[in-house]
Amino acid sequence: MPTLDWIGKDKVINHHMDVPYRVLDPQYEYGEPDGNMIIHGDNLSALKSLLPQYEGKIRCIYIDPPYNTGNEGWVYNDNVNDPRIRKWLGEVVGSEGEDLSRHDKWLCMMYPRLKLLHKLLEEDGVIFISIDDNELYFLKMICDEIFGSNCFVSNISWQRTYSTRNDSKGIPAEVEHILVYGKTGDWQPGKLPRTAEMDSRYSSPDNDPRPWKAGDASAPGAATHTGMVYAIQHPITGKLLYPPNNRCWTFGQPQMFEIMSYWAEYELREIDDYEKRSVICGADSKVPERIAAIMLKNDCEDTYKKAQEIYDKGTWALLYFTSKGKGGLACKRYLEDVGGKLATNLWLYDEVGHTDEASKQLKAIFDGSAPFDTPKTTRLLERVLQIATDKDSIILDSFAGSGTTAHAVLNMNKQDGGNRKFILIEMMDYADSITAERVKRVIDGYGEGKKAVEGTGGGFTFYELGETLLDGEYLNENVPLDKIRSYVYFTETKQAVTDKADEPYFLGEYFDTAYYFYYDKNEVTTLDREFLHTVKTKAESYVIYADKCILSDEELEKFHITFKKIPRDITRM
Repeated sequence: MPTLDWIGKDKVINHHMDVPYRVLDPQYEYGEPDGNMIIHGDNLSALKSLLPQYEGKIRCIYIDPPYNTGNEGWVYNDNVNDPRIRKWLGEVVGSEGEDLSRHDKWLCMMYPRLKLLHKLLEEDGVIFISIDDNELYFLKMICDEIFGSNCFVSNISWQRTYSTRNDSKGIPAEVEHILVYGKTGDWQPGKLPRTAEMDSRYSSPDNDPRPWKAGDASAPGAATHTGMVYAIQHPITGKLLYPPNNRCWTFGQPQMFEIMSYWAEYELREIDDYEKRSVICGADSKVPERIAAIMLKNDCEDTYKKAQEIYDKGTWALLYFTSKGKGGLACKRYLEDVGGKLATNLWLYDEVGHTDEASKQLKAIFDGSAPFDTPKTTRLLERVLQIATDKDSIILDSFAGSGTTAHAVLNMNKQDGGNRKFILIEMMDYADSITAERVKRVIDGYGEGKKAVEGTGGGFTFYELGETLLDGEYLNENVPLDKIRSYVYFTETKQAVTDKADEPYFLGEYFDTAYYFYYDKNEVTTLDREFLHTVKTKAESYVIYADKCILSDEELEKFHITFKKIPRDITRM
């Protein structure tokens, strides 16, 4: 598979592993948080901080990263010359960073973030990435590399505008792109709600209580399903019906026989039609010499008359006949079995909104002022949630901007009673004044009079990035003990800590191994016989962290203990 190379790639390809783990420091709660999070801080560090709790648990990720247009006049600085990114590039890429093009810088910024996002996705998860033409093709190549080209789902075109300026030069851009990748290659989107127009195509000409429309009674694949190619005798005309060339009957013969028995009394009987079946299946196919046809038991005028009466009476069988009962075989396709509408790769503005709609909504939320020039529409994000989440999914947006993703999640939960959770990350200083403020107003309701929008309810916890857990070769004593314990147990098992009141140093048991973290920041802890007497959990083996160990190798082997020294043996995630 072709890969993309650029200046600085060798410095960032594994940089996500070198990012120090920092704890999340809660600042305040708003409403009923219920697991919703808004995090202020560099999204690379914040994504690393989410790993112990959320690795492999995020169902849907949506990100709207900088498009790298060179426009530095917006509130959201859409260019990788942002001072924070320039500082980061200098630290990570070094002096080479001075020679980087803006595309090189953008790729250096995106690559490690995408690596961490990939880790956070669950096996049935999917990521949606908004982008325009500036970096689309570079982004596609690095996503193929990180997620796998086999995991590419679609390049969705969103019709972001409903009109273009007459004085536009060149070919005006009417669409933006949304690249979609699954965590695995078999991810499938959910279906959208059906429209009234779609449902109007279904009716009931035979007075069936369930509306339906005509479908094909045959299916492709005659050459590989030669046993499903045979004659069916028409109950009204007596003619022999066959599937069209290169097609076979849509159901197996037992089911076809059962359905046809609604019209008349049938039997399975061999007839001399090998050549006819051979033509249908194709010259190179292995057609059975003999196969039973579905034939009328009583081939007579009385049988034809009774079948016609059944037809005229109505409420036909699943397989019925066209042309007032004297035509070919067709199959009912019931509305209730069809399901929702398929999402295509073209999302029109009348279905998911446009940028002008998004700006007007933001003005309404912020009392007439729009703090962002080009926010995404809530309807666009709701479309993402409709096809990518269920009612209990966790949704992550690590370039949160104005908070549209949280707005969409809250709307969806209100509409269907769901319990979706959102996690937003925003590095800019407006994370509280704009991102979180918008979410607060959506929760409480906004606008006045006839334009008032009812609140969605819900809440969130606002976080800042806290201390690094490991300070060089030392364990940072300013980090709360529960955060340290959670980190250590996650790096061992990818599981959450199990607290036991009678075993304060116990972390949990996983695959018959019990884990202990014997730590006290005020004194040196020692794994010795005295500590072993405090161990109450019976397991086949033990992993015990402590500052030092005075047990002999023979004793460790005897009790099936693996000793790990604090902080030397704490995994750098």
